[in-house]
Amino acid sequence: MKCDACKEIIYKEELHKNLSVCPNCGKHFRLSARRRIKQIVDEGTFQEIGKEIVTENPLQFEGYLKKVELLKEKTKIEEAVKCGICEIEGEKVVLGVMDGNFLMGSMGSAVGERITLAVETAIKKQLPFVMFCVSGGARMQEGIVSLMQMAKTSSAIAKLNKAGNLYISVLTDPTTGGVTASFASLGDIILAEPKALIGFAGPRVIEQTIKQKLPKGFQSSEFLLEHGFIDKIVERKDMKTTIAKLIRLNKKS
Repeated sequence: MKCDACKEIIYKEELHKNLSVCPNCGKHFRLSARRRIKQIVDEGTFQEIGKEIVTENPLQFEGYLKKVELLKEKTKIEEAVKCGICEIEGEKVVLGVMDGNFLMGSMGSAVGERITLAVETAIKKQLPFVMFCVSGGARMQEGIVSLMQMAKTSSAIAKLNKAGNLYISVLTDPTTGGVTASFASLGDIILAEPKALIGFAGPRVIEQTIKQKLPKGFQSSEFLLEHGFIDKIVERKDMKTTIAKLIRLNKKS
């Protein structure tokens, strides 16, 4: 396959062995939830929760459920997020991983409910919560119901914070829209992958709203680190160790 950053041709097998990172330029390719879990979680420890929560059609949007069923067959996943209890380098955590292959990781009512359930599980079991975010934002087919998930997930994170549990948010390419405007930005520690696109609205919309020219690359993880929006950029090969180290440091404190 061709790397769209350096234009080099890479063998897929070589790319997968390198954690889906281009060996020539270091571009981090997008990952499925399944592959992400395999990279981050200790083998055989992931126990999925909320699998029974599936997409509904609250606004009776024509063709929506048919599209969802076709996606389920194609991607072999049920929703745009997988949540579960697992271990990361021996540290027990509740983990949420969004999947951009399912309607671009958009947040509908099922996604919001799964994440809320995961947060509530972390509170109940007194475990840290780690969330890998990738999303195009709210799911338009669910309208206001989708937008309500922003308040719902943010409220759950507030309860997690009040309970004193650690929340690590990891922003991957792309994290945008209502997800950025809610739980993705509420981590006690916010990590990001290199050169990830992170933002709320598109540059053209922002420029038209504020009537100003925006700086180049203002929605990249590097720009956001420089301006204090995120805490650290972590390469994929170091992500598992970094998360485990942060959990241990938090336990000691």
